[in-house]
Amino acid sequence: MMDLGALLVLGAAGVAAGGVNAVAGGGSLIMLPVLLALGVPPIQATVTNSISVTGGYSASVLGTWPDLHGQRARLRLLAPTVLLGAVTGCVLLLHTPPGVFAKLMPLLVLAASLLLAFQTRVSRLVGEPHAQPVWLRFVLLFGVGVYGGYFNSVLGVILIAVLSVVVVESMNRIVALKNLLQLVVGVVATTMYTLFGPVYWPAVAVLVPATLLGGFVGARVGRRLPAGTLRAVIVAFGVTVAGVLFVRAMS
Repeated sequence: MMDLGALLVLGAAGVAAGGVNAVAGGGSLIMLPVLLALGVPPIQATVTNSISVTGGYSASVLGTWPDLHGQRARLRLLAPTVLLGAVTGCVLLLHTPPGVFAKLMPLLVLAASLLLAFQTRVSRLVGEPHAQPVWLRFVLLFGVGVYGGYFNSVLGVILIAVLSVVVVESMNRIVALKNLLQLVVGVVATTMYTLFGPVYWPAVAVLVPATLLGGFVGARVGRRLPAGTLRAVIVAFGVTVAGVLFVRAMS
């Protein structure tokens, strides 16, 4: 059990994560290392982090709801594919041996950090959606769902990149799609991990209101900060954490 000081540190991390999610994205790369540093085992930390960010996904959907107008038919195709992928990712995580996941986590954190670092370039990988086979769209979205259910960090970056490839829409409407599909992954993860996962509920109780507070504040004052600088700091932090986790896994 965490003492009061540890819970306060976790709450501060949650506020910071919610704030940077509102500005640059990548807030999970703050919360997850703090959970690990406070002694939460890797799988339990990942499960706890996945549940804790779902409230923020809900707020994002409400904020971009008008941009979903006219996209109901598209969502009927995309959402079930992402949902199935998320279920698959959750099942894979719950059946991954802790020792194996401890060795995978440095690679996952490093991959998430690099995706955040190259977010702009990744999001510009726009193809010709009308020339793509339908099966390719389902494979890409299913893969995103698997990633989200299994690890979740920087999920929004991957979703925007994939949606930019498979649909022809303005960026505002793509972001609205991203927010709703992200919520689908969050609801699946919350349900699966609540029923079957090793959730550390005291941390969830602290992180959910903390991330919502951070998101509220970040959306209003965080835009004054250079998003690129903030992203660079988070990426450097994530790469450092990946290195520490790698050394720990190899020891």
